[in-house]
Amino acid sequence: MKLKYVLQAAVLAGLLAGCASPPVRIIDVADGWARNSVNAVVFRKNSLASHGDTQYIAFYDKDAHVVLGKRKLGTDQWELKRTPYQGNARDAHNSISIMVDGAGYLHMSWDHHNHTLRYARGVSPGALELTAKMPMTGLDEGSVSYPEFYRLPDGNLLFLYRNGASGQGNLVINRYDVAAGAWSRVHSNLISGEGQRNAYWQAFLDHTGTMHVSWVWRESPDVASNHDMAYARSRDGGRTWEKSSGERYTLPITAASAEYAARIPQNSELINQTSMSADREGNPYIASYWREAGSTVPQYHVVYRDGAEWSQLNLDFRTAPFSLSGQGTKAIPISRPQIMVDIQGEKPSALLIFRDQERGSRVSVASIENFKAKRWTVRDLTEDSAGAWEPSFDTELWKRRGELNLFLQNVQQVDGEGTADAQPSKVRVLQWTPR
Repeated sequence: MKLKYVLQAAVLAGLLAGCASPPVRIIDVADGWARNSVNAVVFRKNSLASHGDTQYIAFYDKDAHVVLGKRKLGTDQWELKRTPYQGNARDAHNSISIMVDGAGYLHMSWDHHNHTLRYARGVSPGALELTAKMPMTGLDEGSVSYPEFYRLPDGNLLFLYRNGASGQGNLVINRYDVAAGAWSRVHSNLISGEGQRNAYWQAFLDHTGTMHVSWVWRESPDVASNHDMAYARSRDGGRTWEKSSGERYTLPITAASAEYAARIPQNSELINQTSMSADREGNPYIASYWREAGSTVPQYHVVYRDGAEWSQLNLDFRTAPFSLSGQGTKAIPISRPQIMVDIQGEKPSALLIFRDQERGSRVSVASIENFKAKRWTVRDLTEDSAGAWEPSFDTELWKRRGELNLFLQNVQQVDGEGTADAQPSKVRVLQWTPR
C-alpha cells in the first residue's frame, strides 16, 4: 500500500522555536524483501548514511540479495547496485549495516546472528562496488551478531558487535584507521557477561566525539528476562571508559561493576536494543519501553542524566497491554523507539520516533518539549500503516543539518522468527526537517 505523507502544520514546541514545520517528503527507492522486518529493525547502524552531498542506502531485495544505492542529497534519483552478496533474510536479526569513512569509502557488514563475520568495503571513494568479503582483525570473528558502525570526528570508524550467543555474549569494539586503511582491536570484552548473561546495548556518538553506551542484561534467550539499564561512556574514541560521574571503569564492565541508570526487574516487558542520544552538555538520554509495577501496559520511557542524578520520563499515552515472553524476533504491536535530542536550545528537547498499533501502525513522533515539566505532544507523520517497521535513520545527516531521513518500508513480522507470505514492498526514505 502506498504510504502518503501528511503536511505538518503544527508547531514543534521547543524544537521548532515558533516556526511552522515543513511537510514530510517520501522518496521511493525500489522494492525490497518484506516477509519479515529484517530491512526495518531499529538496531541497523546504519540503514542510511551520508558523506558530503551523497547519501547511501542498503537493503535486501526479494531474493535476499544486498542492494546498495546512492543519491545526491536534494534529489529523488537513486543509483542502485545489486551486489553478489546474500543473507539469510528469513532471520530478522540478520540486518545490513553501513557507514562511510572520512575518505569516502563505504563499509558494509551484513547477515549475522551468531555467524562468521561478513564484511566488505567500497573499492574506491564513492563506489557502490565492494571488495571481496574480508576479515577485520581476524580475532573473535566466528560468532558475530548486531554489527554497528560509528564515524568518529576524525573520519575513522568504530565497529561494535556481540561475540557469543544470547545470554552469554561479550561486546567487542574495533577501530578503523583511514590513513592506514586497516582495522585494529580496541576491546575484545568491553562488557562481559561472565558466561552467565549478555548485554543488549544501544550506543550513541555525540557532537563532541564522546561515545555513550547503555544496555540491559539478559541471562536467557527469553526476551521477558531483560532487566535493568546500565551506562558507560568513553571520551577517547572507545579506549577508556567511565561512569557518568567520571569514575573510571576497570574493564571489562560486569553486572557487579556497572553504573545503573534505572533498576528494572525481569518480566517488566523491558525491550532490548533501542536508542540513545545526548544533549549539548553531553548528558545521555536513553529511550526504551517497559511496564511499571502495578500496570499492565508497557509505556515509552526516557531515562536521562539531569545534572548529578538519573531521572525518568514516562510518556504514558498507551492503553493496550502486551507481553514479550518468548524467544526470537517477536511480533510486537509497537516498535522500539528512536530518540533525537536537540542540542541547539537552552533546555533539552527531543523527538521520539515510533510505531504503534493503537495509532494504526503509522510512523509517529512524540515531540518532547520539556523533560522536567513533562510536556510532550504526539502526532503521525504518515497516513498509512508501516506494518512491523521500526525506525532507523541517517545519523550523520541529522548531526550536520538537523534533517531527519528515516528508512521506511511496510514489512511484516511473524512471532518467533517466522516469515509472512508477503510480496516485496517499496523501500522509501521519509524526509523531514522539524525546524
